[in-house]
Amino acid sequence: MILAPHGWPVALGMVLLAGLIDVAAGELPAALHPVVWMGRLIDALQARLPRRRAAVQLVYGILVFVVVAGIGAVAGAGFNLLLARLPWWLALPVGALVLKTTFSLRGLVVAGRDVQRDLGRDLRAARADLAALVSRDRELPPREIVSAAVESLAENLNDSVVAPLFFFVLFGLPGALVYRAVNTMDAMIGYRGEYEYVGKAAARGDDALNWIPARLTALLLVALGSLRGTARAAWVALRTRPRPAPGPNKLVAISAMAGLLGVQLEKPGSYAVGLPERPLEAGVIGDAAVVVWVAGGISLGTAACLAALLAWGLWG
Repeated sequence: MILAPHGWPVALGMVLLAGLIDVAAGELPAALHPVVWMGRLIDALQARLPRRRAAVQLVYGILVFVVVAGIGAVAGAGFNLLLARLPWWLALPVGALVLKTTFSLRGLVVAGRDVQRDLGRDLRAARADLAALVSRDRELPPREIVSAAVESLAENLNDSVVAPLFFFVLFGLPGALVYRAVNTMDAMIGYRGEYEYVGKAAARGDDALNWIPARLTALLLVALGSLRGTARAAWVALRTRPRPAPGPNKLVAISAMAGLLGVQLEKPGSYAVGLPERPLEAGVIGDAAVVVWVAGGISLGTAACLAALLAWGLWG
């Protein structure tokens, strides 16, 4: 792991402090948030999308991927150089603040809770709340709103928490920022239709980066199932998920969450995972949010310990 040479206490403290910042304060203002800047850059680049044949769009998409991911790597390396020149007591909060921008636990849980809160009293508001979690059509009946919200909580437990921490442990801030850049690109242009070719590099890059973290997330959910007596059901749902799936990672965490909660999660006409042992009601979203809180806390604690261990091994 590439960290400023302040030793393992700073590595440990950066992750723990970043987690405290997330829980206490949530997201930074948009004007100061690197992900917002990445989104604006991607918007600017896609606005210049060539309306030519597929091969040209594919090459342009690769260029966008290299530029945006490269900026993430350069920014991370720049922050590392800055941290190396700061005293440890200043490098710790600065590094923690930068790391915080690469993941979001509180924001994910709050978005799920908003859907749960409004589902029982205002269906239109619940559908509007769902926009913070999914990009699919939100004109859904209540049962499908619950499924979409829980699916997103499971999938984003990986994308918004486990994966960025995983890459921070391995590669420090450059790793976390590159992951966030690629994941943001995938969310914006990595889908079929208008961006079929220009978004292909982003989609494939995101698939590759998430392959290991998605499975670690699923195994964490299986382990948490032991607290509810549903570990076996979570494991079975994970092992029997539909194949081929819409992407190599799409249903990995989702299927484990379905088994853990004892529900069937589905996108009609596309996939269904888990068994319908309990109805899809608003309370299921609350249960999933609790699972995400616990899993996120475990992920932060584990990442802090591993970061400290690797920093100790590299820097002493």
